Amino acid sequence: MPVYQWVGKNRKNEVKKGELEAVSEEAVKAQLIRQRITPTKIKPKPKDLFADLSFLQPRVREKDIILFARQFSTMIDAGLPIIQCLDILFSQQANATFKKMLKDIKESVEGGATLAEALKKFPKQFDDLFVNMIAAGEAGGILDAILRRLAAYMEKAAKLKAQVKGAMTYPIVTLIIAIVVLAVILVFVIPVFQEMFADFGGELPAPTQIVVAASEMVKSKILYIIVALVLFVIAYKKFYSTEKGRDVVDDLLLKVPVFGELLRKVAVAKFTRTMGTMLASGVAILEALDIVAKTAGNRSVEKAIYSVRTGIAEGRTMADPLQESGVFPPMVCQMIGVGESTGALDAMLEKIADFYDDEVDQAVDNLTALIEPFMLVFLGVTIGGLVIAMYLPIFKMAGAIG
Repeated sequence: MPVYQWVGKNRKNEVKKGELEAVSEEAVKAQLIRQRITPTKIKPKPKDLFADLSFLQPRVREKDIILFARQFSTMIDAGLPIIQCLDILFSQQANATFKKMLKDIKESVEGGATLAEALKKFPKQFDDLFVNMIAAGEAGGILDAILRRLAAYMEKAAKLKAQVKGAMTYPIVTLIIAIVVLAVILVFVIPVFQEMFADFGGELPAPTQIVVAASEMVKSKILYIIVALVLFVIAYKKFYSTEKGRDVVDDLLLKVPVFGELLRKVAVAKFTRTMGTMLASGVAILEALDIVAKTAGNRSVEKAIYSVRTGIAEGRTMADPLQESGVFPPMVCQMIGVGESTGALDAMLEKIADFYDDEVDQAVDNLTALIEPFMLVFLGVTIGGLVIAMYLPIFKMAGAIG
């Protein structure tokens, strides 16, 4: 339905304005009169010229979905009907993209679809985990509890992701700055020194000759170096997009010293948290394993989870296939085995997730503590080495004059 902008006066003669969705101007006028507002101006809302350009529209971020789940849960718990909840969420939503989504979801529910079916139309924002848990909540009549659980799960998952990103930001930024500084020195600074040394005559020290040769090579081959780097990135992406490529790269990542152990702990925390949340929400174990495997993020972990799913389908426990995969630590497998034998698997998975969240915190701190001195040494050796190499001839000349 079209949206109309209106201006009017209430019973106190105060000027009010707003927007209403209706089939016609007459319908807007009738609705305003029912609200005891006398309309003075009603016109169709002008269309946004960029509405059809998706890349110019605001993105729906994870924090928007978390806030949506929190608010939705509170209103459901207060006894409001789902459609009224969606209407309130739609009216107060500031993100234009999310507002359109909520409108579509509301109309689908009004048309007879379940909330899970309506959310499924937006897989980028509401993944299989979210949709299946909502479906379980609707079926069990515990939608408010499920929404609260989803919000808590997403907050912890977002925190975990931010920790890993934070651990990698410092070394990547430092490395980029070092490369830029090195390039500037080799391309612009070294040639100035080279011309000065040529005027002085005499043989340059070996370190200075190496630096000058490196500068000449970078200056003459800079385009080839850039093209080679671009081709390498393209080749890597193409290789990683293949089944074999993902298997090789993801397996190697788990074997990298220090960083590989961090990735393993993140994978364990994510698997146990997601699995525990889904089982506690009433999602069937085979369906939960299928969803968790798709969102694993690492091919080796994904294969291990699928082996668990196959084992359970054949009548085995979850702990044995996990132990055989070699991806998950023995302690995790043993604790899952205890959870299965006591009938409290979901609670045990949550405990493991809490423990590994703390382990990830510690691993991130250790990685940061290890990287900082390494990066300082790297910068000192490269930048300092270049500076010393360029000043060696000056020291040599000063010594000869002395």
